[in-house]
Amino acid sequence: MLTEINFDGIIGPTHNYAGLSRGNIASASNAGDVSQPRAAALQGIEKMRHNIALGLRQGFFMPLDRPDAPWLEMLCTSLDTAEPHLRAQAWSASSMWAANAATVSPAPDSGDGKCHLTVANLVTMPHRSHEWPGTLAQLRIAFANPAFAVHGPVPAPFGDEGAANHMRLCSGHGSAGVEIFVYGLSGGRFPARQHIDASKAIARKHKLDPARTLFIRQSDTAIQGGAFHNDVVAVANEHVLFTHETAFEDREGAHAQIRAAFPDVEIVEVPAGAVSLPEAIKSYLFNAQLVSLPDGGMGLVLPTEARETPAVWTWLEAHVAGNGPIRRLLPVDVRQSMANGGGPACLRLRVVADPSTVDPRFLADPAKLDRIADVVAAHWPEAIAPGNLASTALVRDVQRARSALLEALGLEELI
Repeated sequence: MLTEINFDGIIGPTHNYAGLSRGNIASASNAGDVSQPRAAALQGIEKMRHNIALGLRQGFFMPLDRPDAPWLEMLCTSLDTAEPHLRAQAWSASSMWAANAATVSPAPDSGDGKCHLTVANLVTMPHRSHEWPGTLAQLRIAFANPAFAVHGPVPAPFGDEGAANHMRLCSGHGSAGVEIFVYGLSGGRFPARQHIDASKAIARKHKLDPARTLFIRQSDTAIQGGAFHNDVVAVANEHVLFTHETAFEDREGAHAQIRAAFPDVEIVEVPAGAVSLPEAIKSYLFNAQLVSLPDGGMGLVLPTEARETPAVWTWLEAHVAGNGPIRRLLPVDVRQSMANGGGPACLRLRVVADPSTVDPRFLADPAKLDRIADVVAAHWPEAIAPGNLASTALVRDVQRARSALLEALGLEELI
């Protein structure tokens, strides 16, 4: 039976605050701070536990092998000799944000009845541009069943950042839907990361019906305000689109296109007069998991920062008290991820599939999460300061930590 499975990226042992993500305000604001990889990973595990307790299906992806010495070798340098900015890019644990792992089109949407996944190329940011080979290796193991088609990346220079710029509307997760690709245009001080040609290539690759596929431009106001991905200002689930007023460049045109393609859509728009764009971005109100709960209602798994932003929480409480589709507010603590620029929605990739077709090593249950937490508690560094990235001892420690996790989960082929 087709169901939605959220695959979270396990936060890796090299989690640090190097401020590498241009246009990501939280990442830039916390650059140079001391990170806490162990606490970060345990927070992510607790979020997965929280979602399982809600009755949701949960999976996970492994941290990539970092620091990436082979990537530095291609740049004719090494961990010992690299300039600090290149060394930091080799250390990045940004694959933790699984929303950027791939774009996913469920089987009911595709022309061949397969669930298609295209790994994101992430070429806009150097520290992320070398993620895709490791991510693709995991996708090909996790989704090796013939029910899936796993594709390599869209070629450069067409930037593709995966599901963070993709939404799907449907009457139910297992029914045919309308897929919305959100792209940006460059020109401001912050780059637009999703190229329309990348989105169109993915739609062709996934054999999507053009009549049920939309390409909508992200607002330049949102991008320049710090909404580096669409999922910082909009999220969809089944028939509901939850969006900020400033999300799309042509707001009225975008809404009209969406309603024409999916007449049953319920657009829940937060006015800029109630929650400003800076407040939405600071709280990551829209970088939340809008999920279908077993009781038939919808819940919003959102960061605790939303509760601490008065305008945001006031609007949410009023919505829940009214007759809106979001019935439950479910805060989770992912502060270590938030400080590096990623909320609950950044940490997960949504895949609609029959769980029996997924490699079970990538599916979570409470006992397996206990096993992961034990490895993290025993092996993940407690803290990493910027100066630690030159430590050869730390390199050995983080590589042993990742190997211990892979061995605990029977995924030694990824070592």
